[in-house]
Amino acid sequence: MTETYSMLIDGAWVAASDGGTFETFNPATAEVWATAPEATAEDIDRAVRAAHRACWDGPWSRMTATQRGHCLRRLADLMAEKSEDLGAIETRDSGKMYAETRWQAKYISEFLMFYAGAADKINGDTLPIDKPDMFVFTDREPLGVVAAVVPWNSQLFLTAVKIGPALAAGNSVVLKTSEAAPAVILEFGKLIAEAGIPDGVVNIVTGHGDPCGKALTSHPLVARVSFTGGPMAARHVIRNTAENFAELSLELGGKSPFIVFPDADIESAVNGSVAGIFGASGQSCVAGSRLILHESIADQFLEKMSGIAKSIRIGDPMAEDTQMGPLCTRGQIENIEREVAQAIDEGANLVCGGKRAAAGEMFYEPTILDCPGPHLKIVDTELFGPVLSVLRFKTEEEAIALANDTVHGLAAGIFTRDNARALRMSRAVRAGIVWVNTYRVISPVAEFGGMKTSGHGRESGFQAVYDYTRPKTVWVNLSEDPVANPFQPR
Repeated sequence: MTETYSMLIDGAWVAASDGGTFETFNPATAEVWATAPEATAEDIDRAVRAAHRACWDGPWSRMTATQRGHCLRRLADLMAEKSEDLGAIETRDSGKMYAETRWQAKYISEFLMFYAGAADKINGDTLPIDKPDMFVFTDREPLGVVAAVVPWNSQLFLTAVKIGPALAAGNSVVLKTSEAAPAVILEFGKLIAEAGIPDGVVNIVTGHGDPCGKALTSHPLVARVSFTGGPMAARHVIRNTAENFAELSLELGGKSPFIVFPDADIESAVNGSVAGIFGASGQSCVAGSRLILHESIADQFLEKMSGIAKSIRIGDPMAEDTQMGPLCTRGQIENIEREVAQAIDEGANLVCGGKRAAAGEMFYEPTILDCPGPHLKIVDTELFGPVLSVLRFKTEEEAIALANDTVHGLAAGIFTRDNARALRMSRAVRAGIVWVNTYRVISPVAEFGGMKTSGHGRESGFQAVYDYTRPKTVWVNLSEDPVANPFQPR
């Protein structure tokens, strides 16, 4: 039986105004399992106006920062309680491993808890002004309506790092789900009212980039757009915000270098690289998809890594013994097939994988391509799948050059026992996140974000709360003397 979902607008679960819907399928079975509304521009306008009222005129605007924190804390508790149910829905809709989705849903509640605690820690400043009898201070107030756009691959996590600081700062939110797998965000939306968050403060809409995304990111009442996705879609978002002058943060894709020096703990580095590229079937913005190996250890490293890759159990993402599940969309797997074939034509050596797995239509084998140089197209093309491009280097300077020879700049991994080298490399590599002797580690306390075509702005961390506010400067005249007439001679 097909599940039917609705959108959350102004506290009510509603269909699209014209009755339009789209289908979402289970990647593990390649069968349609649910439908969601295809939002129109009219629906987006209703959602944004509801959010605007809630922010400036409704009970949300009259709540204290501490009260807002209580709501976020309750939402965090509910998310932790429902983590297994949320994980199961996300797995069914996106194909991600249930072992990962249920754990992520529970851990992500920590991000909401972090921002719950941050809500009443937002401070202004008093200014040592150079004018006598003047008391001057800054206050921080919410921006207004935040348009949050999330992709399908880590949607609960990305929802938390967007709505957490936005709500803590007193904003309201219109959240657009991915059209590829919207169900888990709609399930999450059922917790909003239960957490005590007033109607209209969080609205959830579903649909495609046009008209849904375009209408949202260009709406005149939207004050900030927080977008996570690909560079191509981001270019449209940038153009859309030219209409409303909304503040904009972009967290985009990557082709992250994973650099291993000969003094590294090889077993640890191999395991880190396996996790970095084959974890979540490679469907991660920070996937370590460019492995850069010192030539003295490259053959040994690839032998160990390919042995692990060939042994990975591929199958039903809900099964406890499965280690890698399907890809989410047909477009991904078809693109990967084209790119791998082209790389082999260009001279790449196929170490392992390179084809669809026996488990089903949407499954692809863990694939390693030993590339003769950085000129191959696949070396700087984000595939969003379990495909690793390998390069070799002789010197530290060459490793830096290979790592930075990319249009991307989201993440990087460095494996070495030499602490001085680790610090030199972390400074030299142009990426927003650098992991040393580890990979894909996150925390509510730590900011993340990219540079170059991997975007700008940062999410997570305490500073994110301030990014959802604007300072207001207040001048108070302490003198009892009247203000002087500027046209009267002194």
